[in-house]
Amino acid sequence: MERKNYAGGSPWESKVGYSRAVRVGNLIEVAGTTATIDGQIQYPGDAEAQTRVIFQIIDKALNALGSGMDDVIRTRIFVTNIDAWEKVGKVHGEFFGKILPATTMVEVSRLIHHDLVVEIEATAIVG
Repeated sequence: MERKNYAGGSPWESKVGYSRAVRVGNLIEVAGTTATIDGQIQYPGDAEAQTRVIFQIIDKALNALGSGMDDVIRTRIFVTNIDAWEKVGKVHGEFFGKILPATTMVEVSRLIHHDLVVEIEATAIVG
């Protein structure tokens, strides 16, 4: 099967050696994504705003690989404060309220930078 990698431009991609998203056949895996654009953290400490930016980044990656949010079957959400679950969940619902992927949300002690409070992974099956 053909493999297609998509680089999103995160400063950590080249340092760690990963792609923002990878498509093999009709399966797409989107790596843990934070609200980082052109190396700049968006909305430091704001879980709701970061979640919205993250889904925009994920949508861009999916589109680049011939897919979209409608194809998402699973999301995994990591938050540094589980008390923000309603704000994060609200935004998840805005993007996936009709799609209803399987999802998990867990609290983690921290992410790669102290201003980042949400990280999200996604899995999509095209077609």
